[in-house]
Amino acid sequence: MHRVSIALAAPHSLQHLPLTLADRLGYFGQSGVAVEWLPHESGAKALANALQGQAHVVAGAFEHLFGLHQKGLSYQAFVQMGRTPQLSLGVATRLDVRSVMALKGARVGVSSLQSSTHFMACHWLMQNGLLPEDVVFVEVGSSAGAVDALRAGAIDALCNPDPIMYGLEQRNEIRIIGEARTLVASRKLMGGPVPGASLWARSDFLQKQPELTQALSDAVVHALKWLQTAGLTDILKTVPPSHWEGDRAIYLGAFEKLRESYGLDGLFASDAVANAWQAYKRLPNRSGGNRPVLASTYTNSFAAKSKTRF
Repeated sequence: MHRVSIALAAPHSLQHLPLTLADRLGYFGQSGVAVEWLPHESGAKALANALQGQAHVVAGAFEHLFGLHQKGLSYQAFVQMGRTPQLSLGVATRLDVRSVMALKGARVGVSSLQSSTHFMACHWLMQNGLLPEDVVFVEVGSSAGAVDALRAGAIDALCNPDPIMYGLEQRNEIRIIGEARTLVASRKLMGGPVPGASLWARSDFLQKQPELTQALSDAVVHALKWLQTAGLTDILKTVPPSHWEGDRAIYLGAFEKLRESYGLDGLFASDAVANAWQAYKRLPNRSGGNRPVLASTYTNSFAAKSKTRF
């Protein structure tokens, strides 16, 4: 049995549903892998965990790889779980704010600075004629703390994954003013398709541990295949109640909105990676440093084998 540690942000979020399914359905075990989960409140903190050598693999947003490569650090994504960022931006309904443009001067909650929630909030601001410095970003994590911050009035708006955002929306606590959940909405914001949540690790780890990497890929791709035909009852039976944010109807409603955004076979598309880089370059202070060789930010060799198996 291979042992591997995976750092991830917002472990109960729907971004990581493929991992939850692979775990609960026994696919990791069938592939010969025992996973140690290292949960964090943000992708930036999960990444820091890996850089400190505490995690072998990161489950997180693909765009972190561009920053790593610009710093000369060789990391590669090897299985794609999501085909959209699966994030949304909402403003507290207690405020009479109807558009992103009206956020000037607002306090915007993100999981942490330099995380995907921060990057995506910046995209929405810039697309609507504002600069990131026109708002105050507040680090609130990606679990109950984010909800508490909104309810307490510590923040005016929030960018986070589901089911948190969907739950706040259904309870009429936030008004969604930007979303990148569906393929159409994500492509409109990002200028085309982009990879979403992925598994990635140091390139030398992938080279030294090909059997372990293949086993992880197999388990996730198997879960993605299962997801394509799963009904809502199947989801409820498989996902533990601790992931439901206290309300199974909200969890299932959030899942239905995201269903099309999950990967089909774990493979990365070169045009999606190129689009993601173009979007990343538009963020402040991102165009400097080495331009990454985009083909070296991912590999399809493991997912391609997994695809033939399932």
